[in-house]
This record gives sequence, C-alpha cells and structure tokens, in this order.
Amino acid sequence: MSCTFAAIARTVRALLAFAVLAGFTVGVPWLLIVAAGWPLDWIGWPQPDSLPTLTDLQAAITSPWSDTMVFALLATIGWMLWAQFLRDTIIEIIETSAAARASRRGQPRSPASGRGPIRWVAAVLVGAIVGAVLFDAARVVTSTPTAGAAAADAAARRPAVAVAPAHPAVPPTVQHGPRPALTIGVSATSTALPLTTHRDSPAVPSRAQDAPGGTHRVVAGDNLWDLAAKHLGDPHRWREIYKLNRGHEQANGYTLTDPDKIHVGWVLALPTREAAPPATPPHTQDPPTGSPDTTVPEATETAPAIPPPPASATPTPTTPEPSTSPPTAEPTAPADSADIATPAPDTDPSDDQPTDEAGITLPAQGWISLGLAAAIAAVAALLRLQRRRRARLTFPTSVSTAPHGSPMPPSLAPVDIIGSRHLGPSSDHRPASPAVAAPIGVDSDSTEISLFHLPGPGVALHGDGAAPAARAILASVLTSGAVETASARPVVVTTADLLARLLPENAPAVGLDPDGTAYDGERLIVLADTAAAITHAEEEMIGRRRLLDTFDAETITDLNARTDHAETQPPYVLLIDSSPRHAARLQAVATHRAALNLHPVILGPHDGIPTIEISPEGTPSGDEPHPVGRLSTLGADDLAAILAMLTDAIARPEAGTDVDDPPAEISPVTVTIEPNEAIPVQPDDAAALVRLRVLGPVTVTTAAGPIATGMRTGSYTALAVLAAHPTGRTLDQLAADLHPNADPTAAVKRVRTDITSARRVLRAATGHDEPMFIVYDPATSRYQLDPETVTVDLWQMLTAIDQATTTDDEAAMLTALRRAAELYAGDFAEGHDHPWATDYATSYRHQILTAYARIAEILEPDHPDQAVAALERAAELDPVNEELYQRIMRIHGRQQRPDAVRRTLRRLEERLADLGDAEPSQATRRVAERQLRPVAPAGGGRP
Repeated sequence: MSCTFAAIARTVRALLAFAVLAGFTVGVPWLLIVAAGWPLDWIGWPQPDSLPTLTDLQAAITSPWSDTMVFALLATIGWMLWAQFLRDTIIEIIETSAAARASRRGQPRSPASGRGPIRWVAAVLVGAIVGAVLFDAARVVTSTPTAGAAAADAAARRPAVAVAPAHPAVPPTVQHGPRPALTIGVSATSTALPLTTHRDSPAVPSRAQDAPGGTHRVVAGDNLWDLAAKHLGDPHRWREIYKLNRGHEQANGYTLTDPDKIHVGWVLALPTREAAPPATPPHTQDPPTGSPDTTVPEATETAPAIPPPPASATPTPTTPEPSTSPPTAEPTAPADSADIATPAPDTDPSDDQPTDEAGITLPAQGWISLGLAAAIAAVAALLRLQRRRRARLTFPTSVSTAPHGSPMPPSLAPVDIIGSRHLGPSSDHRPASPAVAAPIGVDSDSTEISLFHLPGPGVALHGDGAAPAARAILASVLTSGAVETASARPVVVTTADLLARLLPENAPAVGLDPDGTAYDGERLIVLADTAAAITHAEEEMIGRRRLLDTFDAETITDLNARTDHAETQPPYVLLIDSSPRHAARLQAVATHRAALNLHPVILGPHDGIPTIEISPEGTPSGDEPHPVGRLSTLGADDLAAILAMLTDAIARPEAGTDVDDPPAEISPVTVTIEPNEAIPVQPDDAAALVRLRVLGPVTVTTAAGPIATGMRTGSYTALAVLAAHPTGRTLDQLAADLHPNADPTAAVKRVRTDITSARRVLRAATGHDEPMFIVYDPATSRYQLDPETVTVDLWQMLTAIDQATTTDDEAAMLTALRRAAELYAGDFAEGHDHPWATDYATSYRHQILTAYARIAEILEPDHPDQAVAALERAAELDPVNEELYQRIMRIHGRQQRPDAVRRTLRRLEERLADLGDAEPSQATRRVAERQLRPVAPAGGGRP
C-alpha cells in the first residue's frame, strides 16, 4: 500500500512540475508579449522589421527616460531570464537522459556542479518529471536493492587489463600485501578458450581442468558481468565466477582478489550453465502404488545435454541392484508425482528467504531487518576466523566428515544463513562488512534505516515493544564495525538497571571483556544510574566540542576525515531510561547530536525528542508520522548470545598457546555438532564409473572427461552434501541442509528433482543404465552415494589421514599424508554460495592442516626446507592459524635464520590485522623471541 501511495505522490509531483515547466516555457513569453509588446523600444528600436540607425540609438540614450522605457527595459530583462531558463532546461534534459543511460549500464556519473539558481529550478522540475517516469523501470532493472550490491555489479563490468607478469624471471608466486601497480606490457590478442576444453590441454591450469562449465581465457574488454551473461545466461551470476576463481594463482603470478580487476590472458573456471528443461510428454499410465520411484521420475526428467549411446536409447526396465550395493527401492508419493515428473528449474539460494523481504522472523522471539542480520552474520564470520586462528594442530587427529559447530545458537541459525548473503565480497581471512552501520529497522519502503541517520535530536521508544527494540538497537550498535579498526567502533553508554532488564533474568554481567568479569569498559560502558550516564554524556559533549574548536571543524564527521589529529571520535550512543528530573540536561546533549555524533536512545516518552509507540512486533502505532516502518526486535536470550559471540570475536591481547606446550583436551575449533560417520575405504586405484570431487569446486568426472553440461546446480550441491554424509541423508534432512528457509514441501520436491536429474546425467555420461549412483535405503529412508560406482576425493583424503594415524612407520605415514595433501584441492564445495558449507569446509581444512604439520615434523630433521615448504603451503590454505607460523619460525630459528623468523612474524601480523586489528598472541611472540636469541649451549633450554 505504501508503494502505491509513493507512486501516486510521484505522479502528482510530476504533473505539478510539468505544469510549472509549461508555464515558464510558454506562459512567460505570452505574458511578456501581451504586456510589453516589442521590448527594445527603449534603445531606439521601435519595430522588429526596421533596424535602428546610429542617430536613433543616440537619441534614445540621451533623451529623458519615461515610464514606458523603464517598463520596456524590465521586459527585456524578463526575456533574457526566460532564454537562460530555456537553455538550462534543455541542458538538464540532456544531462538527465545521459545519467539514466549510464545508470542502466552500471557506469554511475558524477553529479553536475556549478548550477546557478535558474538551472537549479530547471533541474528540480526536470528531475521530478523524469524521476516519476523512470523510477519504477529502474526498480525493475535493478536486481539488488542495496547500494553495496549495485557498486559490486558496477565493479564487475570493468574490463580486463593487460599487465606484465609479476615475476618474469622466476616462477610466479602468490602476491602478499598490496598488489603492484598494473603495468601495460602484454598483448591483448589472446583468444577465448572454448566453453568445454580437454582435461589434458596444456593451456588449461590443473585447477580448472575439471571446471563444471569449462574455462574461458580473458581477452581485452572482458569483464565478469559480460562473461556471466555470455556463458551462464545471467549477468548477475558473475559472483559465482568470482568465488570459483578467487585466490587461485594465474600464469602471470597474480590472483583474483577484486571483481573489478581481471587480467588479459587469465584462464577462468566457469560454473555450470543451467539449460531450460525441454517439454516432456504426458504420462499415459500412473505407476502402481508402492512401486519404486526409480523409473517414474527418471522417465520424465529433463534429458541431459550429453546424448546417451545408441544401445541405451530404449528405456531399461528396473532391475535389482547388486548385492554389494545398498537397497535402491524408494517410496512413491502419488500425490506428488506430477510435481516430481516436471522438475522445476534451479533457483538462486536467495529464493529460500522467508516471504518477508525486509527481514527475518526469529524462531524464538523477535524480528530483525536484513541489515542487522548481515551485521550479526559478519560477527559470526569473524568468530569463525578467530577460532581458526586459535586452533591447535595435534597429530594424530580425529578423522571425521562432520562439520565444526556453528558459532550461532540454534535460535539465530536463520540469521547466519540469510545475513551472510547480504554481505559484500570477502577474502578467506577478512570477513565482509555490512553495508549499513547500526541498522535498526526499515522505513515504509523497506529500506534499511541507520540509527546514526535518523532525523531529529534522538529517538524515544515507548510501548510494549520498547524493550525488544532497545535490545536490537544495542546489538546493532555493538556489532557495527566489529570487523573494522577498533577506533571506528561505536560506543554505548547505559545503566546497570536497564541492562539487567534487557538481558535474561539473573544473567551474569559478563561478556565483551578480556577477563570474563565485567562488560567491556571501552565499547559498552555500564554506569550506576541515569544521572551518571548523563554526566558521562555531558563530559563527552564538552570534550568533542573542544576538539571542534581546536581544529576549527564544524562536525565530528569532518574532524574524523582529517589526518592532523591523533584520535578518531566514534559514534556515541546513550541508552537510558526516560527521567523527567534530568530532562533539561538530556535535551542539552541531544541538541548537539548531529554535530558531535551523539545519539540518545530513550526508553519511555520524553519531551523534545521524537517518541515512537512500538508494538511487540516492532511496528509503530499512533497517528503521528514516523520515518520508521518497522524496528528490529530481539529476545533477551538472543541478545545474550550475540554479546557472547562478540566476547570471543573482538580482537584483544591474548595469551595464546605455545606450539611446544601440550595441547588442551578439546580445541574449540574441533568440536563438531554431529556424530562421526563411517567413511567408505576407497583406494587410489579404485575402479569406479564416476569420480566426484568436492575439495575445491564440485566437479564430476567420468572416463570420457568432466561433465560440463546438463547437470543442475542443485544436483552438484546435493552430491556435495551426500559426500559429507557417507551414511546418507533423508529427504527432509537434505531439504533442511540445502533449503532451510524454503517451504518444506517445495524444498523436498526440489531435492528429489536434483537427485533424479543427477542420476540421469551420470547414466548418460557413463553409458550405463543400470547403476543408481545415488541409492536409497528403505530401512533408514536415506539417500547415499554408492561407493561401488562413485569415488569421492573427500573420502580418499580422510582414508589416507586415517591410515597415517594407524601406522608407526614414518615412511608409510609420510606417503599417506602426502597423498591426502594432493587430494585437497581447495575448500569444500568452493564456489557454491551456500552458508551451510562453511563449517564443513572448516572441519576438512583443519584436518589437512594437521596433516601438513605432521609432514613437516617428519621432514624437518633431514629436509628442513621441505618442512618449511609444507608449512608454507598450509599457511596458504589457512592464513590466520598462528600455530603454523610458530612452527615455521621454530624451524627457521633452528637453522639460524633470524631474518626469516622476522619475515614470518611480520606476515602473520599483516594477516591478523584484517581480523579487526588483531595481533599475534603473547605465546607467538615468545616463540619468535626464542628463535632470535643466540644459540644456547647444549642442554640450555628449549629451541
């Protein structure tokens, strides 16, 4: 309804602007002609058809001025102003049209400058008219609502550049730190590789030989946007290309780290292109009830792009599986047979979001906007990185396919899943920041609202929803800037009584502090009462005003933009109860909100500050207009969980763990949330029809080569989930894994379609109609991969690690661990934008890091350089794990290489700086100091 009113308002404004514009362009000349006639009579030019002589001009100038001459002079000035207005109107029409064209192409234009008053009038009128005409069309064309996503799309349209190799004389290495300047030095005449290339082609890097959608060699003028449109059929899928190739070293020594910078000559791996399913003939006979559904869905599934051999052109009757494979009979659902028969096309994971496009309804209590969800998801991502940083690498390790535990409690699980989709691009060791700071809700158009951008001197909350909204505001402010530098993080000042009401009953006042004894005294300041809180705000106000006077600045924002002072002044939020006794003092603070970046949030009505009556659902009530359409709300338990996450995620000085110290019983990062599943033993030489790779990009390979077309995106994802669960998953479990926020019935149908499609493509690609590849066990109602026909690199890697843990022969152990390292080609399901895969990837990465650490221990006595190389490779896989750097420094120290020790410590400092200004722990610095000491005599301390 609000969108309808907005459209009507835009139309009315456009009509009024058109009327005014017509009045100026047509009415003014008509009025001047009627009122004054020919306007140049005052200079001796009485008629337009006869030019004045010099004598006439001289006589007009020297003769006394009459009222008629003065009126004619004014009319002349009016004509000149009208001509100026007409000129400015034409210019504004041209400028507005050019800006609209540039916006559609993703090339934003800088706003016009130097407008005079007449041109401003023309700009307002033209803008109102053109804006009303193009507004709705622009909203349809724009696929992402946030400014950050629009900027990312624009970056993806920037063309490739030609650069010189990073290291012309030596083999290329991954660039660390700031990238060198781009230097023109390579011919731009490269040719594009075909969509599907031979797996053994020397022109294709090994990492891209099994790419789901083939490869593409970048030529001059290429950009990710156009490549996604050409090869994937949708330009908005450029993010999939970016994720699939991010961080992989190219032939010129550089890596893709920014979507707006790709180099000519790079070979990019492509995701699979989804083909629209052709029409299938209707059924002539329904299957009998209770019959296996292994025939019905597959007979009506979309035919794969790979044609089957002639011998299999006729349908093969269903036959029982060999005794070595699990049972394959699947239950038939007659009511759903029509839906299963016609598979729905794959959709973007964002389609799984709840119907409420502006936010998320939490399972326990509350509703939060997508902006707040993104901020909380950013904290979860930071906490995952901090856990990886602190993880111990102890061998033997527990071999498991289970994921690590999520930092999110179950009540906030939808926040982690959906919020992460609204974050910008991130690197492997730096989480992305949310686009909006301190998001507290949405306006009537579902646009995110920041607490820092509300109009007026502050905000007062009243009603049944005041406390839940205050909890969400507190969470929003504290999570804002969590991944940024400490000086830019907002500060909240509140009272002990109010905080106790916002937290669960009898909750201990711990969190956000180094010692676990009190709340952080820097970001969350808890004072005794309202009077003390207002006094603190007054002192802050006076201090900030003095800074502005000292540096002759207008606002704190202007001051922070300068570089001639030492301390940044972060946003300051005062969260207190309403108090008539201190109303005047509070009003004095609120008056300086905009200039000093002070933001009062009052619980209860307060004179002089806009008061919003909030319902328990977060919607404002009453007749007064508000800039807020709905505020986020949180329950007490969820707020406590968010504060606990911040406690572990925020960077602080840490004692850390010395690599030479005995490991703790359980490392936090190794805790899993699911029991271990039996892993099928698959030797390296195991003969199977299909080879599934899930470590790195998910690829499927047969004897004929990689399957590049015909496979649905959902089928690849389903295969990855089944690889992570060797004992299988039920349909409901698969639906919960892949589509946690979709309608359960629709999610189950999509999963069944993906499984059936995968079977058909695999049968066509292998030329075998009998195998099921994905088998069904009626005893457990689970689908699982058939280990007799499908080999999985994850299973082989874990089997190799398990073999290494069970042998005492170091040579055999080294061989097994090296085989595991070879199988690890990248993070689990790399390139598939599914948040569920993150914790699985963390588990498998930690196990391979442990393998690399053990390889280094075996190699160090006789081959220290090879040991360092193994640890350096592990550090590439996880750039923030401190123990890896401790091990590297220890080897360099034993080899008397102090410069290498210092370089390793500096590299760790650079990596950790991306984790919200984190620094190496005290234990890591002690390791470095030990390696830099002079060599001690025999028996004198540990190395």
